[in-house]
Amino acid sequence: MMGISRRGLLKSGAAAGVLAATGLPVMAQAKRGGRLRAGLNGANTSDSWDGRTHSDLYMIASAQGAVFDSLTEVTADGSLVGELATDWEASEDAKTWTFNLRQGVTFHNGKAFGADDVIESLQLHVAEGSKSAAQPIVASIAEMTKTGDYQVQFTLNAGNADFPYLMSDYHLLIYPAGQVEEAIAKGIGTGLYAVQSFEPGVRMVAKRVDSHYKGDAAGFFDEIEYIAINDSTARMNALLTGQVDAINRIDFKTEALLKANPMVRIQEVTGNQHYTFPMLTKVAPFDDVNVRRALKYGINRQELVDKILQGHGLVGNDTPIGPANQYYYGDMEPLSYDPDKSKFYLKEAGLTSLDIDLNVSNAAFNGAVDAAQLYQASAKSGGINLNVVQEPADGYWSNVWLKKPFCASYFSGRATEDWMFATAYEAGVPWNDSQWDQPRFQELLLTARATLDTTKRKDMYHEMQQILRDDGGVIIPMFANYVQAVSNKVVSPDTVGNLWQMDNARMAERWHMA
Repeated sequence: MMGISRRGLLKSGAAAGVLAATGLPVMAQAKRGGRLRAGLNGANTSDSWDGRTHSDLYMIASAQGAVFDSLTEVTADGSLVGELATDWEASEDAKTWTFNLRQGVTFHNGKAFGADDVIESLQLHVAEGSKSAAQPIVASIAEMTKTGDYQVQFTLNAGNADFPYLMSDYHLLIYPAGQVEEAIAKGIGTGLYAVQSFEPGVRMVAKRVDSHYKGDAAGFFDEIEYIAINDSTARMNALLTGQVDAINRIDFKTEALLKANPMVRIQEVTGNQHYTFPMLTKVAPFDDVNVRRALKYGINRQELVDKILQGHGLVGNDTPIGPANQYYYGDMEPLSYDPDKSKFYLKEAGLTSLDIDLNVSNAAFNGAVDAAQLYQASAKSGGINLNVVQEPADGYWSNVWLKKPFCASYFSGRATEDWMFATAYEAGVPWNDSQWDQPRFQELLLTARATLDTTKRKDMYHEMQQILRDDGGVIIPMFANYVQAVSNKVVSPDTVGNLWQMDNARMAERWHMA
């Protein structure tokens, strides 16, 4: 990983935290002004300013990317800097972390920011009934102590070398203490942009805050307007006709039309985004590892990269750790398409054939329906009969994902291995979308988390990736590059973040008008 290593982070957290308020160099050529209009997918009519519910780009960009802040921030080059925290330090066992907070920060309603806001905001994620994907992160904190108006000490249940990275999770927004409900209702944060209007699933308009603590280092637009456009063709047309200045997730089938327009440029970033087919491993027949292995060998991964991604990515090996991760196991033997092995593992499961539904929608990822149909065709040779069920895009994440036994999904990946595993593979976490729980994997997860030796961590993370490849409940056939399009009216930095889409969802902070 570029930037500050986790080991360096432990030793020099204070230095790391004061590199810059945002992790960005001040761009001398950037002048304030103009309105950024972006057409984004991932919006829902159920969207709100409650960070616990955020799961896709539209609200990530609107909330953490504009209206709210978190304690730390992953920069475009992958290093970590302070946002509402200025610096941090850890005990030798990485179990106690002390964060110093930025002074002179105010919420959009005028309330001063301090330690109480941090503690109350984090406690939301472990409140009774919370379904926050960040619940595992906060649940790992045994005690949160206010050690000063601008200092918070976290005592963890066990050492975690990556803890400062976790504090940059987009769910962990900081709200004003005592006013959380109002802040969620109205969108009151400490971010560079204050909400002017918000119609869930339709549009968000926000205005640049005057005298913001980030000064002239970020936030160059006077206003931002984020328009919900979930249909990929409609997004492309909105950009080509000048209705918006930037779009995410371009449809590779129509990429040539965008490239042919001299007023538009394509941004392509290699990161850890991966497209997946999770199976609920507590539901038959997916509770049988032999069935899972038969399904793993039944998918032609290279065909999906060629036809769905049009070459904009690489073959996946059923592990979410990608090429942008420090401990990516790139030399692990790949799972190749092998119908004979599918038949073999079906026989091991006591089956001669397998008939199952695969529930999909392009809401999961662009081309998900086509990918499922390709999978259907390749799996048939191995005795697997997939019935592809096309689901409505609206409500897919609430009605299908985590509920139907076999479906399509995607993850953006995370900056560290533990962050990714703790989000979707640790036993019992809300986003473990296969409900998978393998004892050796869980043992390694906890051990690696508290291990500071880089070589030992590498060995453990490599073993965990191999366990996922062989026994896991998620098929990950491909890693997909982030491919987005921007009008030449807008300038973006040479280095664009690869943690999330659209420059780590922080285009409102980092880009400016030409």
